[in-house]
Amino acid sequence: MLNRRHLISTALLSAGLSNLAWAQPTFPSKPLRIVVPFGAGGVADLTARAVAQQLSINLGQPVVIDNRPGAGGIVAAELVAKAEPDGHTLLLMSNGTAVSAGLFKALPFNPRTDFAPVSLLGLFDIAIAVPESSPYKTLAELISFGRANPGKLNIGTINIGSTQHLAAELLRTQANLIAQIIPYNGTPAVINALRGGQVDVVVEILGPLKPQINAKAVRLLGVMGANRPKDQPQVPVVRELPGLSNFNVSSWNALAAPGKTPASVVSRLNAEVVKVLADPAMVQRLAGFNVQAQSSTAAQLAQLLDSDIKRWTEVIQKAGVPQQ
Repeated sequence: MLNRRHLISTALLSAGLSNLAWAQPTFPSKPLRIVVPFGAGGVADLTARAVAQQLSINLGQPVVIDNRPGAGGIVAAELVAKAEPDGHTLLLMSNGTAVSAGLFKALPFNPRTDFAPVSLLGLFDIAIAVPESSPYKTLAELISFGRANPGKLNIGTINIGSTQHLAAELLRTQANLIAQIIPYNGTPAVINALRGGQVDVVVEILGPLKPQINAKAVRLLGVMGANRPKDQPQVPVVRELPGLSNFNVSSWNALAAPGKTPASVVSRLNAEVVKVLADPAMVQRLAGFNVQAQSSTAAQLAQLLDSDIKRWTEVIQKAGVPQQ
């Protein structure tokens, strides 16, 4: 009798486990979508498409890109924040997500609690450049002139509140420069202003400046991140200058899921992204967009987002940038 009861209990338990497994389909169970808060063809879009292509192969499901530009990335972020938290809808997160936390009076989502960070994707340099005809041959010369001649240095960037604009504000503050920052509506306008002599220097993403640098129309004085560019090791970083050892600003892209996505799904996504970014072919492909392939743990990405929210909120407040 005991053996019979034991067999019945075992059978019932097995049936229950089978039903539970049936109720929780293996991830992924359908195509994935990466919502990109920028238009097609930019660095973020190209990065997302490259990673998505390899993720699709590894996961055995299509991974499609959904471009949703506009409103400082709010449209795309809100869509993902409210999506089904099953890991099939992801956000291409960026440092712009951190900027928006301090730039907007109110957001339809919480940048930290409504998203589950997955992994960093890549870093790309923010450059400091002057016209080839500029009298400033080095970054140190530029900074020295700005300090010695208050108000005589004009710095061009894209729109107020952009990462480039706020990076220029941070440089102005930490380098003790009294300089005028002039915002333009887009990178082409910034480059035209630099080449036309309307500004002395620009702070801009390195990638779009590369053709101008290669054509000897623009001179690269330095970059704002932690390390010198791998393909131009002679170019210094800002933090090499006296008094600026803590300066470290670079743009980044990452992937995040809706906030209540199960930890097991986030862990699977993280493992797959880490694998994709470790492939030398992918590293080379992203380098072609001037992006340094860089994965992370979910916790490391959360820490990066937290620190950037704190930093950019302080920059916005000190610079007196009006909230939108």
